[in-house]
Amino acid sequence: VNELYVDDPDKDSGGKIEVNLNISLPNLHCELVGLDIQDEMGRHEVGHIDNSMKIPLNNGDGCRFEGHFSINKVPGNFHVSTHSATAQPQNPDMTHIIHKLSFGDKLQVHNVHGAFNALEGADKLSSNPLASHDYILKIVPTVYEDMGGKQRYSYQYTVANKEYVAYSHTGRIIPAIWFRYDLSPITVKYTERRQPLYRFITSICAIIGGTFTVAGILDSCIFTASEAWKKIQLGKMQ
Repeated sequence: VNELYVDDPDKDSGGKIEVNLNISLPNLHCELVGLDIQDEMGRHEVGHIDNSMKIPLNNGDGCRFEGHFSINKVPGNFHVSTHSATAQPQNPDMTHIIHKLSFGDKLQVHNVHGAFNALEGADKLSSNPLASHDYILKIVPTVYEDMGGKQRYSYQYTVANKEYVAYSHTGRIIPAIWFRYDLSPITVKYTERRQPLYRFITSICAIIGGTFTVAGILDSCIFTASEAWKKIQLGKMQ
């Protein structure tokens, strides 16, 4: 059963949302790749490294970044950039592929379909190497409650994106991959329920009734056809 309501369902989270990010930058060295986090509560963290891993690609010319971190439940952004590097490269190549971007618990439920990993497979390898990429996310809290009453908290999201080469009065701005997010006040809840006994009995009665009805129609058709055939045979004999 699906329902929508206005609330913050996971009140025990401490105002945090867990984020899982997995992205490949095949033309940027791992020592240049970093994760920065900012939000409207004043958080400004450059080069976040907790629970993150960098895997060299293409003989060290590229990098796969995997990070698990938390964000506050306020508008903000996190971005993959070279801002935390000791020395800034002249022309950082921000072409990339996003393997995973998800929020909260992973829901492996057969009957629940949604945009829990909407950016999976996003391929920007053919874009301008010097371009910045903006992914604008609207995060929707999602609750799944099983028949035992246990709840799991996840988040779906919608996404819009653009790419651009940015300039300021001092020249071209260093490109980055931005994930700008805001939270929806609407929560989606999926509740697992067992069919009540009376509905099962009603369905059985409907099946039995339908079977008798169809059988009656068939019997009537066969009887009518038989009577017509008898009349035809009598007509021939006369």
